[in-house]
Amino acid sequence: MASLQSEILKNVGGVENVGFLTHCATRLRFTLNDVSKANIDKLDSIDGVLGVVPQGNTGVQVVIGGGVSSVYDAIMHEPGMAGRGESDGASDADIKAAARAKAKGKSAIIDAFFEYLSDSFRPLLGVLLGASLFITIAAIFDAIGYVDFRAADKGATWVFIDTMWRSVFYFLPMMVAYNAAKKLRIDPWVGFAVMAAVMTPEFSKLTEAVTTTCVENKTLLAEQCTAHVFGGLPLQLNGYGGQVFVPLIMVAILALVYRGFQKVIPSSLHMVFVPFLSMAVMIPMTAFLIGPLGIWLGNGLGVGLAWLNGNAPIVFAIIIPLLYPFLVPLGLHWPLNALMLVNINTLGYDFIQGPMGAWNFACFGATAGVLFISSREKDKQMRQVSLGALTAGLLGGISEPSLYGIHLRYKRIYPLMLVGCGVGGLIVGIGGGIKANAFVFTSLLTFPVFNPMALYLIAITVAFFTAMLLVIFMDYRTPEQRAAAAQAREDMKLAETAKASGAVVAGTATAVATAPVKTALEAGVTTLIDAPVQGRALELSEIPDPVFAGGKMGQGVGVDPSGNEVVAPAAGTVVVMPESGHAVGLKLDNGVELLIHVGIDTVSMNGESFEVLVSKGDRVEVGTPLLRFDRVAIEAAGFSPITAVLVTNSKKFASVEGPLADSAALNVPLLKVTAKSA
Repeated sequence: MASLQSEILKNVGGVENVGFLTHCATRLRFTLNDVSKANIDKLDSIDGVLGVVPQGNTGVQVVIGGGVSSVYDAIMHEPGMAGRGESDGASDADIKAAARAKAKGKSAIIDAFFEYLSDSFRPLLGVLLGASLFITIAAIFDAIGYVDFRAADKGATWVFIDTMWRSVFYFLPMMVAYNAAKKLRIDPWVGFAVMAAVMTPEFSKLTEAVTTTCVENKTLLAEQCTAHVFGGLPLQLNGYGGQVFVPLIMVAILALVYRGFQKVIPSSLHMVFVPFLSMAVMIPMTAFLIGPLGIWLGNGLGVGLAWLNGNAPIVFAIIIPLLYPFLVPLGLHWPLNALMLVNINTLGYDFIQGPMGAWNFACFGATAGVLFISSREKDKQMRQVSLGALTAGLLGGISEPSLYGIHLRYKRIYPLMLVGCGVGGLIVGIGGGIKANAFVFTSLLTFPVFNPMALYLIAITVAFFTAMLLVIFMDYRTPEQRAAAAQAREDMKLAETAKASGAVVAGTATAVATAPVKTALEAGVTTLIDAPVQGRALELSEIPDPVFAGGKMGQGVGVDPSGNEVVAPAAGTVVVMPESGHAVGLKLDNGVELLIHVGIDTVSMNGESFEVLVSKGDRVEVGTPLLRFDRVAIEAAGFSPITAVLVTNSKKFASVEGPLADSAALNVPLLKVTAKSA
């Protein structure tokens, strides 16, 4: 009889069809080279497989349950699987992207294009933000006259400080090339090496070659040199530091070349000859064609926007902040960010970031309005979300927590926020525009790089308070949502009252007496299970995941969390505790086996924003903290924070009922488990 692991591998198309294999707390996550080779029906019928979920056109999830890690280990020890399980964290993202592309039908190509842009830049947010703070500090010293930030003869100390941020922007093309290649699932170091070739000192020295000629380019106000190589072929020499269009175009073509060589070269020779031939083709192509094309494309777009800014500055200053609220959620803002870098490289300043600041601060102002309302109404969940998002915005210039955590959930905010965007942009336009001498994140810490500084501060202040006051006075929720929030607050009070009186809340306000806790599997016994996390209770079918919602992992409920901690609802033992910290499995002393899975697809966060507080095998008591999580960060990463609370051995019971209340509160029963009759 074939083993479970061999049966699974056979029906996903064999080892050679597996690109990547990862797993979370319950599922094997396959990224396949050809998803059509997977036999979904046979996979679903394998004894030991609880369910199968196809993921777009790139992969499949095989639901195993609590023993998934041992199955994963067994598969990874199968011949030929070595190296296929070293996930770089992108496989889950690729699965999600493919699923979204499939759902969007005709826009799949456009969607994939902008995901390519977004994923090429997103991993660099941290170092870009860090570099921008160096620039901000230097700009502050420049503003108070302590040092001339732009002087050519700065002292050695300031030259060294410059290297601390210039490294990020100068080598940005190689970083983008690495990420872009990783996104397209080819060797990222090949992409890095191709881009690095045209940034080496040797390439720069070609300007000094005897056969090199230089002329003054009046359009770009710069000297343009052309070297003659390989017997006279003209090679346009460019400085590629800070360029982003070039690596994005180059890697897209490299992916085709790389995969082409993979098809025609025997797999035993891939390691040496695929990188070698790819570099042999792409380095000359980048130097002779893609590099000059990318630079002229970026410069052309920059010149076009500069023309609009110069000829209709008020229109330009209003359009930019009004566009950003729609561009950022779709990832369409990355091309404009790329243009900012092009402007700084070619003009010495950027004119987009100033009006963009009006959008950012209108966004943060709307979030501040939500924080005010949630604080006034003592809405702990929204207060936590809005406070975290506002802090990330004001100090880091990052709008995604506000957008994904609040604004896209409450569409009423958008028209109110757009008023703030428009007013702020109008002030920028009337004032004649704003220039930034460096690429920065528009936060409270970066205002010194903008000129005129006073105009910028006025514009962002007005944008912020306009959006904030509109949200406060007009609310961010529809009348129905306000009524639902009021009911949730009332339900919470009822739950607290019921707990204090020794009862539980059923439905919205019906109290039932607690029963003595016996062994849950004892015939006829009814066992109540407390909520392990607080928040808004959901029906199982409302969990946005087909495996959980369909009961394939067991019956239970969902919780839209307002707290940030998962606790043990009863005494028992930890049987599942992955390093990623996104889920925990318990075997309670009463015989109930429980899985608490925080968020949907959060395994791909690789433990970021999760804190593991216990280990597998640990003994826990009622209320023992199991893990902590950051809801704001989960939503900012694009994942749902909805938590599944499942009885994984549901089949041993006559029924699993819940939720017992609209609100989940710690130490208050959430589920009722009834044993089978004798």
